[in-house]
Amino acid sequence: MKKKSNGTNKINQNITPDGLDVEYSAELADQEDMQAQERSAQADARVKKKQ
Repeated sequence: MKKKSNGTNKINQNITPDGLDVEYSAELADQEDMQAQERSAQADARVKKKQ
């Protein structure tokens, strides 16, 4: 007999409420990581500008 799902999903406990992954390390970041961080910052700025 299968257990019924209670509708809750387990989430990664390493993610802080502000949405930043605590496992990210600037020292270990490569060029692609740095570019992704820059794109993310630009996207955040666009969203804030629209509000």
